[in-house]
Amino acid sequence: MESTNPTKKSQLRLWASASGNCPCPWGASPPLAGGGYWLACLSKPDKAQYGGGIIKNPELNQGLKGWSAFGNAKIEQRVSGGNKFIVAHTRTHPHDSISQKLFLEKDKLYTLSAWLQVSNGNVDVTAVFKTNTGFKIAGAVTAKTNCWSMLKTGFTVNASGSAELYFESENASVDIWVDSISLQPFTIEQWKSHQVESIEKTRKRKVRIHAVDEQGNPMSNATVSFEKKKLSFPFGTAINKNILTNTDYQNWFTSKPFTVTVFENEMKWYANEPSPGEEKYDDADALLQFAQQLGIDVRGHTVLWEDPQMIQGWVSSLSSSDLAEAVDKRIKSVMSKYKGQVIAWDVVNENMHHSFFEDKLGSSASARFYKSAEAIDGTTPLFLNEYNTIEDSRDGLSKPDKYLQKLEEIQGFQGNDNLKMGIGLQGHFSYAPDLSYIRASLDTLASKGLSIWITELDVKNSVGDDQTQAEYLEKILRELHAHPSVDGIMLWTAWAPGGCYRMCLTDNNFNNLATGDVVDKLMQEWGSKAMEGTADANGVFEASLFHGDYQVKINHPKVASSNLAQSFAVSSSSKDTPEQPTLVVQVSA
Repeated sequence: MESTNPTKKSQLRLWASASGNCPCPWGASPPLAGGGYWLACLSKPDKAQYGGGIIKNPELNQGLKGWSAFGNAKIEQRVSGGNKFIVAHTRTHPHDSISQKLFLEKDKLYTLSAWLQVSNGNVDVTAVFKTNTGFKIAGAVTAKTNCWSMLKTGFTVNASGSAELYFESENASVDIWVDSISLQPFTIEQWKSHQVESIEKTRKRKVRIHAVDEQGNPMSNATVSFEKKKLSFPFGTAINKNILTNTDYQNWFTSKPFTVTVFENEMKWYANEPSPGEEKYDDADALLQFAQQLGIDVRGHTVLWEDPQMIQGWVSSLSSSDLAEAVDKRIKSVMSKYKGQVIAWDVVNENMHHSFFEDKLGSSASARFYKSAEAIDGTTPLFLNEYNTIEDSRDGLSKPDKYLQKLEEIQGFQGNDNLKMGIGLQGHFSYAPDLSYIRASLDTLASKGLSIWITELDVKNSVGDDQTQAEYLEKILRELHAHPSVDGIMLWTAWAPGGCYRMCLTDNNFNNLATGDVVDKLMQEWGSKAMEGTADANGVFEASLFHGDYQVKINHPKVASSNLAQSFAVSSSSKDTPEQPTLVVQVSA
């Protein structure tokens, strides 16, 4: 008998069943963590990725075939332990090296990898392409002696034509050893396909809705609708104290499905203690209360900032002993006050480009800061926040392997063995984004196995073209969201009457700019938009849903629609497990 009893509550049952496998699109064989990057320095290099791609003689098994000397270097094949490789020696200039001539295409995205070693010490070695329009720096790695280091990077070129790959080092006294070189081109369509595959695997899960009446009979052709209550992937924007007194700003912010925020300046030392002993947390307190009332998580930014231009005068003038005392007081003050109320701490900001505290307090100062931070709030992830690690391959100060080296220094300090650390990447883009470099850099960083957050994302409008700025933003956001190791994205778009830091989402009337339209579109695409479908003859409807909290509603003539509404959560059982079981939801009248 059909039931239309509006008082009978719907029932929900969840269980797992097998689902299909989604292939990993990041070009890695299983032993390679982080999408195909070896963090360790190995006694023998791995095989060339993609079989070498378009590189001729990638593993040097055919002598010097395909390879030539570049500059004044002399080159030769050598063999060690059965492994064949090429050596550039008798170098007198940084660019003296080995090289191979290739043809590069403008509309391709390239992934480059190589294994490098040097004859003495630890030396930065850079992969460079000499093209018809100039020199393209693809990426760099710190090569060592007696073991092989992997360079993994990516790049694009602005014009098709002949090019010559070579490896350079400012230290011309060392020999450069190279092996297992790979250069793999991808079309734009292939790249986008990889993004879709990765999103299906890491951000979504298959859900099967089974609607039955109280006798267990299927409700054929039932209308099934999903409403997402909350995004699981942390995505948000910075705010500042202007929002506390501006109703329009508040309304704009609360109309978005942001799940996380950060304060632009209000939790920085210069704002909290402009004069010695004069602590001011009123603005930070008010912003925290505002976010908490909305159920929005907050990142703690930042405990210490190494840039001397951002350090208040009274701190800059302190003696070393007084500075050490002031820093210790600062860490205890801000972290004790907000312990348990933030989801992350940017403990040290821009340490790889600036060194105010380390210059004053010694090279291990930052490691000691993390030790102090852990003692106060060891359960909250402690981030090292830096720029140009994913934005610009030309910045050697914060290239991915340098960032990892800094993390190892901090974690290797006595007492820091169990630090709960995270990787914070600012993402201040000034030029057209190089998606292949972003992906390769994230692969490299992911080898550490730590949480990766994009902490301050914006795109500079370098050419005064709002649409181009928005297009760049969309490309970056899609690449970051698709990468399986990125655990959250924070936009650096706090509004102020005089304009935002570098990128706004709205004008001063809180109408969307082109960048705001991109953010709205992607948030809808990533699951905030309601969706609807029709069950089959067996009362079954399947969908691939982004991780998050949902309400499902069933509409069918057999039963009142208000009777069939139920909340459920879609989550990943493991980010590292390729096969995610289908989540089955049975709703019974």
